[in-house]
Amino acid sequence: MMQRLRALALAGLLLALPLSSAPLHAQDAPAASTNAPPLLPYGETRTGQIDNSAPRSEIRFDGLRGDLIRLALDVTAGDLAPVVLLLDADGQVIAQREAAGGLRIENVRLPSSGVYTVVIMRFGAGLGSTAGAFALRLDRVGASAVTGSALRYGDAVIGEVRPDEPTLYYTFRAQRGDVLTIQMRRLSGDLDPMLQVTDRRGRIIAQNDEILGSGTLDAAIDSLVIENTGAYVIIASRFGGPAGQSRGDFLLSLDTASNSALGTSALLAAPISAGTPVEGALGDDRYALFYRFEGRRDDVISVRMTRTSPGNLDTLVALTDSSLRELAANDDSDGSQNSAIENFVLPADGVYYLIATRYERADGQTSGGFQLTLSNAGSIFASVDPAAQRISYGSTVTGYIDDESPQTLYAFQGQAGDIITAAMSRSDGTLDPFISLLDASQQVLASDDDSAGGQNARIDRFTLPASGVYYLRATRFSSPDGGIASSGSFLLVLAQRFD
Repeated sequence: MMQRLRALALAGLLLALPLSSAPLHAQDAPAASTNAPPLLPYGETRTGQIDNSAPRSEIRFDGLRGDLIRLALDVTAGDLAPVVLLLDADGQVIAQREAAGGLRIENVRLPSSGVYTVVIMRFGAGLGSTAGAFALRLDRVGASAVTGSALRYGDAVIGEVRPDEPTLYYTFRAQRGDVLTIQMRRLSGDLDPMLQVTDRRGRIIAQNDEILGSGTLDAAIDSLVIENTGAYVIIASRFGGPAGQSRGDFLLSLDTASNSALGTSALLAAPISAGTPVEGALGDDRYALFYRFEGRRDDVISVRMTRTSPGNLDTLVALTDSSLRELAANDDSDGSQNSAIENFVLPADGVYYLIATRYERADGQTSGGFQLTLSNAGSIFASVDPAAQRISYGSTVTGYIDDESPQTLYAFQGQAGDIITAAMSRSDGTLDPFISLLDASQQVLASDDDSAGGQNARIDRFTLPASGVYYLRATRFSSPDGGIASSGSFLLVLAQRFD
């Protein structure tokens, strides 16, 4: 029962947060309509004029549940006697003030997340006689400790764990790659703090009830890496939860590292798409950045890493598979200190990583900005003869040659410098195997009749001259005297040699 109630409470808190994937900052929220002025960010000032032609002015801002705000209005010209109303998203008044000159509305707690409206009028509204210019400043002075409040990075709130309220909930939004530190320190009583963080589904992603080696009962979750952008809940409680006995005041703080961790490891690799360049910077504090993309088998990709800013960065780019096994790398391209991996054929469907780094990597000395570009030319087999069967290094296939099917064509892709062996052996019948290696235009590069002995054929240790598509043509030896053509089944093997 308790688990069900807790799940319902978490769901209610998360639904109270805006669903946008952007961080929750007032300045990030959209305007109420395309004709309305932009929302006023926290920490900024908006000016206006109240007179007979405009006896009322409205200024909107985006707030989170539990935000503690301050409104400060100063009359900058005229004899304006202002009246200020603060309305929630439903138009209900939650605070109001009036004065002969400037006025302040202090420490108002916002009851829900949404867009609020500040209405500035003159005393008497349309019947009033005062007029003048004003400047309105909006500040967020903190967050409420009331359970259900939304926190932002840098917030610290004081709360209390009591027998009738042993658990308090606080929501926040985080971006993928954020690195968080959350602390819950006892201020009074015998409280034994307990911290948990859950995701939108209520799954616990981190918890702690004691900082090991601290000599205190304080709880802390340190260096929590956020894997998915979204809404999260901090659960501040006591050891044992509702069944626990301790109680007291606590200080809860939420902080993030000044620099996002996105890109600093394969786990936090930044996404990259073909045709959309990304930019970054490398130095001694961060000598490599990771990027991630989805690839398909036989896609032909190219990667270019170019120095972009003042500095002496000597770029190096590497391509790895999902297990971080390096598939290709390049330091200098075209005689420059820029890097390029050209026309690499992906070996399988799946996730691939690009590592943008510098010459000598961790031991390197250069630094500066760069631009990284990924391109994808599609499958290398897109223009292959449709009659050809697809094979790869290490393949063993069988076939049959007779008058109805006098030959079989196989297509494979290879890299310049690959050393290959292709062998065709008779399995039964009278077949006299004959094998040919063809380039992408099906010009013969090599062929053989019986180098393997016993009328079997083999092309041994042939070095491929370029990267691309090649064909093997399996057929039968044709006697010059026009004798009876052989027929039968065969076994064909394609292997890459490393000796």
